[in-house]
Amino acid sequence: MYILGIETSCDETGIAVYDSRFWESNEPAHLGLLGQSLFSQVKMHELYGGVVPELASRDHIRISLPLIEDCLKKSQLKLPEIDALAYTKGPGLAGALLVGTSIAKSIAFGLSKKIIGIHHLEGHLLSPLLSPELKSSSKLHLFPFLALLVSGGHTQIMLVKDIGVYETLGETLDDAAGEAFDKTAKLLGLSYPGGPAVSQLAEKGHRGRFQLPRPLLHSKTLDFSFAGLKTAVLTQVKSSGPMSEQLKADLAIAFVDAVVEVLCKKVNDALTLTGCKTLVVAGGVGANTQLRDGLKKLGKKTNAKILYPPLDLCTDNGAMIAFAGALKLLKNPSLADSSLGFDVKPRWPLSEVLS
Repeated sequence: MYILGIETSCDETGIAVYDSRFWESNEPAHLGLLGQSLFSQVKMHELYGGVVPELASRDHIRISLPLIEDCLKKSQLKLPEIDALAYTKGPGLAGALLVGTSIAKSIAFGLSKKIIGIHHLEGHLLSPLLSPELKSSSKLHLFPFLALLVSGGHTQIMLVKDIGVYETLGETLDDAAGEAFDKTAKLLGLSYPGGPAVSQLAEKGHRGRFQLPRPLLHSKTLDFSFAGLKTAVLTQVKSSGPMSEQLKADLAIAFVDAVVEVLCKKVNDALTLTGCKTLVVAGGVGANTQLRDGLKKLGKKTNAKILYPPLDLCTDNGAMIAFAGALKLLKNPSLADSSLGFDVKPRWPLSEVLS
């Protein structure tokens, strides 16, 4: 079964084709990704210091169809050969979601194809299963596993019992880790998007100059809180006066260390609580070098296997949507949507997603 995935939840237009036979067979799952095309709007939104929803929607309209043509060409397929379409139903920007939904439903109606709406976070959650490190023999023994979803809008620890069967163990009570990265970058005068910029600056920093809090580090829950850490960075910036590049780097490493310590501590607690021996890490912050180093040490300490999606699948992309659609339709074909309504869900708790 060939599944065309369409991702338009925010400021990336992602298109991909996945061949579900590679999940069903003894072949590694990542080989089923036949082609993908991605267009980022970062340069446009950088002028405004953040995503402008109306501009994002217009650019999705402009670029989606050419990207679909490009992706099909890479996949060596024609549109009528596609068996099903998967699109991002939510959460995300309403206008942006409507673009992908309308295109997907129009194609499905015109060609009488199956269609399924995918939760954006479920796409991220399952994307590490496309890791080249996951051997074909491991697929059958993967569940249950622990997942750390860490991005600009979300920070959660999930217990993944099966495809579509998820339990939230902990989540942020305020800001997501990625949001704290972006706001810290802005305070330090760095470019948008801020996460990679803060991480790169931190590499030049000296530890010990700043002491920042680790919110909820010793709490009995698996929840997170990053608003206080962000405020602590603001306080240091205001009290330091004009900041040299070295001072900024020293504050950046203090911030990154605080975030990584909290994330690793909560993951360690979750591994202990659940007894899981596999952790998958998804979302844009999952590409952070310092976080990967911290989780690598944790993996050695706990004998847990850490799986990441390929780096190009850490940010929003069509591959994760096509792949999630394939897995859900394989498990339960009745999940295919038969309505023509544009029922996007800008706010959609992952807990509402059922198999």
